[in-house]
Amino acid sequence: MKKMKISLIGVPLDYGQSRRGVDMGPSAIRYASVVNRLEAIGHTLQDEGDVQVSAVERKDQEIAKLKNLEEVVQATGELANRVAMVVEKGNFPLVLGGDHSIAIGTIAGLTSKYKNLGVIWYDAHVDMNTPETSPSGNIHGMPLAVLMGLGHERLVNTYREGQKVKPENIVIIGARSVDPGERELIKDLGIKVFTMHEIDRDGMTSVMKEAIAYLQKKNVDGVHLSLDLDGLDPLYTPGVGTPVAGGISYRESHLAMEMLEDAGIITSAEFVEVNPILDERNKTADVAVGLMGSLLGEKLL
Repeated sequence: MKKMKISLIGVPLDYGQSRRGVDMGPSAIRYASVVNRLEAIGHTLQDEGDVQVSAVERKDQEIAKLKNLEEVVQATGELANRVAMVVEKGNFPLVLGGDHSIAIGTIAGLTSKYKNLGVIWYDAHVDMNTPETSPSGNIHGMPLAVLMGLGHERLVNTYREGQKVKPENIVIIGARSVDPGERELIKDLGIKVFTMHEIDRDGMTSVMKEAIAYLQKKNVDGVHLSLDLDGLDPLYTPGVGTPVAGGISYRESHLAMEMLEDAGIITSAEFVEVNPILDERNKTADVAVGLMGSLLGEKLL
């Protein structure tokens, strides 16, 4: 496995949803020894620190069913610039969340280098709501729609105008909570989704083989992994804001990461929705760091 220069970027953002505390996710992941773990594999790590996030909530400025739009726009815009600088100097961006709205900034920044980016969305949710379909107005339920060019223009035009990812270059793994508007969008756009049904029926090995082959056929020039810790069953990752029972197991998740590493296709990654307030003795951050290890070349033997 080739040794890489990895740039860590923390995004202490919890304005994309309504359960506070996920802003402490980057600290919890650092506390779980992410730097030592990845350096032990042989990588060089550069901790770029955290994106600045406004500490002031402006409740009076909610726009068109979007909670905390201003704060999310500001943080994702800064994150996009930071990620663009990391990829332009040839480093591997590893982004620590924060809620899943940060993916808007991560993936926007990646488009400075990658013109046909593939995305693996490892999540219990498909995060494809728009302001019109969202039951909550929480932006962390919208990033994939935004990245495909659907939603509020200030989010869609983060870093540069318009669509950042083609619908046919997206693979969702682990979905088990899909809203009616999202279901329609998936059917309309023909997005590749492996729900828990496929994982249970066919096994994780088969699902990952198919997901990898699918993206390789699209001739993508990079693949970003966006991993929400609620993709796993809450038994393993209790410290998440929107847990959904019946999720991916701990070992299945390690296998998925190991298969991605073997395929050599991942060019950037983010791990999101670690909420220490809801956690048990930092268990969820520990799992996140373990999965990063498997994704980046840690072997059992």
